[in-house]
Amino acid sequence: MDPIALAAGTALVGAMANDAWQGARTGMIALWRRVRPEQADAVDAELAETRTQVLAARAVGESETEQALAADWQLRLQALLRANPAVAAELRNLLDTRLTPLLTTDERSAVGSLVIRAEASGSGRVYQAGRDQHITER
Repeated sequence: MDPIALAAGTALVGAMANDAWQGARTGMIALWRRVRPEQADAVDAELAETRTQVLAARAVGESETEQALAADWQLRLQALLRANPAVAAELRNLLDTRLTPLLTTDERSAVGSLVIRAEASGSGRVYQAGRDQHITER
């Protein structure tokens, strides 16, 4: 599955529990209207229903329900990307500007993705880390 679809689906469901959800919802519906306008109204209704389910799940501590809802939206976003790969940049922007800022610190760490590339030649060395790194050389 595309990492953007995974991250966006997780962030979308996480953001639903935030009081500022409407801005993120508006961005998601705008994306859908551009890519699949015939489905936008249905997606809007489904987002509202999913939010109701997320809030109910959080109220009783059902993290499995929230994970299942995130998986459902990941699949939907994956299908959207598969049908129109050019949407990836717009989805990434939506993720970075509207969804991720609504998440808690713990939720952000579950959403984040990291891609590191390096190339060394000759006697060059490359040290890369996604978090802490400790190097001891003698």
